[in-house]
Amino acid sequence: MTDITQSAVHTISADLVTEIRSSLESGKPVRHKFKDWGRLHIDRQLPFLCVYRRPVDRSDAGTKQLLLGEAAYILAAGESEVQSELQRLINVVIDSQLENFGAFLLIEIWSSQEAPLIDAKAEHSLRPEIRIVVDQDDVPKMLLERFESYLLQINISGQSPRVSLEYREQVAPPGMEALHTSEENDEQNIHVIGLEIEPVYRDFTTGEVFPFKLREMRQGLAHALKRGFYAFSHTFTTQKPAHYHELGRHAMTSAVWDTDRLLAEISDRFDLLLHVTPVNAKDAWREFQQSGFEQEPRFNYRPRPIDPDLLKRRLYQIPIERIEDPTLAYIFAAKRDELARQITMIGDRNTPRFMHGSQQVYGEVEGWLLDLAKQLVDNIPPVERAQQGEFLHYESFAQYSREEIARYKKSYPDFAAEVDVREDVSGILVSRGNFLIGTDVKVPRARLEATLAHEIGTHVVTYYNGRSQPFHQLHAGMAGYEPLQEGMAVLSEYLVGQLDSSRLRLLAGRVLAVYELTKGSSFVDTFQTLVTRHKFSQDIAFNITMRVYRSGGFTKDAVYLRGLTILLDFIADGGDYDLLFLGKIALEYLPFVEELKWRKVLKTGPLKPRYLELPEAKDRLKKLQEGHTLVQLVKECTQ
Repeated sequence: MTDITQSAVHTISADLVTEIRSSLESGKPVRHKFKDWGRLHIDRQLPFLCVYRRPVDRSDAGTKQLLLGEAAYILAAGESEVQSELQRLINVVIDSQLENFGAFLLIEIWSSQEAPLIDAKAEHSLRPEIRIVVDQDDVPKMLLERFESYLLQINISGQSPRVSLEYREQVAPPGMEALHTSEENDEQNIHVIGLEIEPVYRDFTTGEVFPFKLREMRQGLAHALKRGFYAFSHTFTTQKPAHYHELGRHAMTSAVWDTDRLLAEISDRFDLLLHVTPVNAKDAWREFQQSGFEQEPRFNYRPRPIDPDLLKRRLYQIPIERIEDPTLAYIFAAKRDELARQITMIGDRNTPRFMHGSQQVYGEVEGWLLDLAKQLVDNIPPVERAQQGEFLHYESFAQYSREEIARYKKSYPDFAAEVDVREDVSGILVSRGNFLIGTDVKVPRARLEATLAHEIGTHVVTYYNGRSQPFHQLHAGMAGYEPLQEGMAVLSEYLVGQLDSSRLRLLAGRVLAVYELTKGSSFVDTFQTLVTRHKFSQDIAFNITMRVYRSGGFTKDAVYLRGLTILLDFIADGGDYDLLFLGKIALEYLPFVEELKWRKVLKTGPLKPRYLELPEAKDRLKKLQEGHTLVQLVKECTQ
């Protein structure tokens, strides 16, 4: 199947041009699908426009998609019959913007017709070519040098493109007329650049598109274009954006909102943590004690309310490929992949396959993380329970939690979190913005503020900040958000002055237990290793082992120490700590989050953790910003 149609005449009528002119002059966004083929999208008033014309004599699969994420673009037929109408439409767009900006940049892209010099199927040998095509007298040298620099930063399977500059009599694809003549350009301060791209994103013989290569080219080109538009705006126009991301799209299409909603609906169908956590932890502990710690206890779980096959069918019916914005398409695709793996884990509960699925979602214990965990456990002496002071039982702790939630609700009435005391929950956890407390909970009074900061000040606050955003992913959790989220939660314990050495030792013990699990140790062997070799008390060793071995092997507990370490590096490198509270985000996707904030798609959340207002927390955060390391943090916590 090709992109070519037999006829595409009179797709851009005079009435349509008049209608578009009126919308642009009044500052309204324009999105129009032409009758036969093509579309026009202009997000808002901007000093640039991207154009792609479909070739008449050949298929050109994939090329039009290179522009779909831009804030202002036209896809049009290349037939000669429509060129005068297209030129008239482009003139209307330019005229309406010139008055506001004083200059205008027209970018046209097309694919080259020559066969690649290399085998496009050899993924790691790729080095595509991009030719910058201009009229001899049209574009200033400085702007061409900027575009060349930005295009060279595109990465296709580890290779940067070869970028060359060619002067031609007209800037247009082969066999087509220029959209603007050099005489018109000089008179009106209009600059025209053509980008002829070697189509390494498809097979030259069959025309089959290579999706991964197309995605890389699309993302890289989008990044380069925005940086070029930024340079053009600052140098030649009256518009002075603060960041090149500001020149991205603000308005979202229905495909974006539909995808976000459907992903959230599937995510809300299950709570992985609840479904893989035993409901009989107290009975299992007694059973384990009675066996002399020699027989693995039996764990019971909640009934699974989903059919994994049906839910995954729904998941893969979500048409993410319809999303034009490459940033959002990437974020949503990653979330879909994670949801698919988590749904599979629920289906694989209590089977050997469960652990392998868990490793796919949460990763394995890296060498550096294992070494760090051993170092912490070996150098931090165990603390006897009697040394921990008074304990708060679940009723008292629940009351403190309700009071903490009430404080946040005063500053943000939509903060609707509830405290739910439950017999079928072991320990404490946050689920969909609510705080669940098991009847087995005993919290050291000396760690009350740390626990409230961890669970409510971090997990619940980021949930409600995420709910204030336009996308559900920010409260449901972006793909891979857990390491950063748990790292922030542990760090909050330090900021309130209650991250003691026994807590760090516990987190290290969890990493060691995950390692024992993945190397094939049994439940009993891991428990005994924690007790005899690492000197954990029997009840704590049981809790660590239960958490790690539940449902067949849950490797999530390695993310706490991993996330804390990564977060400390992020803060020491000058990262924006406040930005992390915008929602449940992954550090890997933080550049995307920053981009979306510059594009005014995301906004600052309404809540700030209460503990960050404490003078001592500000002092501790300043130490971290100055490079306070985990080793120094451990020393401080053991004093």
